[in-house]
Amino acid sequence: MTQHPLSPLVNAWYLTNARDLPWRRQGFSAWGVLVSEFMLQQTPVSRVIPRLDQWLARWPTPADLAAVPAGEAVREWSNLGYPRRALWLHRAAEQITQKHGGTVPHDIESLTALTGVGDYTARAVAVFAWGGRHPVVDTNTRRVIARAVHGSGEPAPPSSRRDLADMTALLPEDDEQARIFNAAAMELGALVCTARAPRCDECPLRRHCAWFAAGKPAYTGPRKAVQKRYEGSDRHVRGLIMAELRSSDVPVRDTEISRLWPDVAQRERALASLLSDGLAIVADGGYLLP
Repeated sequence: MTQHPLSPLVNAWYLTNARDLPWRRQGFSAWGVLVSEFMLQQTPVSRVIPRLDQWLARWPTPADLAAVPAGEAVREWSNLGYPRRALWLHRAAEQITQKHGGTVPHDIESLTALTGVGDYTARAVAVFAWGGRHPVVDTNTRRVIARAVHGSGEPAPPSSRRDLADMTALLPEDDEQARIFNAAAMELGALVCTARAPRCDECPLRRHCAWFAAGKPAYTGPRKAVQKRYEGSDRHVRGLIMAELRSSDVPVRDTEISRLWPDVAQRERALASLLSDGLAIVADGGYLLP
């Protein structure tokens, strides 16, 4: 199979321009890669790195995390947001310990069977932790492909089958080069082929980019829904209650929670959702982490 001409250009750029991130370093554990992928979901790299370092210092293996109550994982998650990820990661650690002898699985099927691990995370771990040859597609990768290959200023709404097929067509045959390309395409989208201010003059694909060659036309296709504002949302109120629970070793009373937000209906709705999600439990007339 002939190698796509874009791949070596992106890989060569990556080898001299990639950021020094913990999960890219030699010897970083498969467990560390899995934890980082959980944390990076909808959370900027700058916020993840310090929390990841603390997490792995406390729980360097899945068995270490599985040995503590789930509430400790939620507490350590701190302000990363979407705290259900902490519960899912704790459950995944239990599953890895019980079913896989404490070793993060190599194959996508076993990885996707873990709680909280979807297709993207499974592929990322299989590739970046174990060196498997699989296409891995994130938002940055989709934007690079949309512009360089399809000549579109933005990617269309996600389609797993289409996105994976696009990436597969670009993936080098060599396993190591394929692993590098998966990371390189993401990095190019994160640093150069950015959403709002692409740095085309610095892009290794400038002479090969269909969008640049067409004069960078404005995108007119369908767009994904814009996320609602965080401030004042139910997520915001959930976060306030979670912060109170994390800071307390004794049950938090209704009187204390009532001071966190003035809207009674919204406050009660947020608390009920935390209880339903298993992020809070009723204990001794108040509420605690699980």
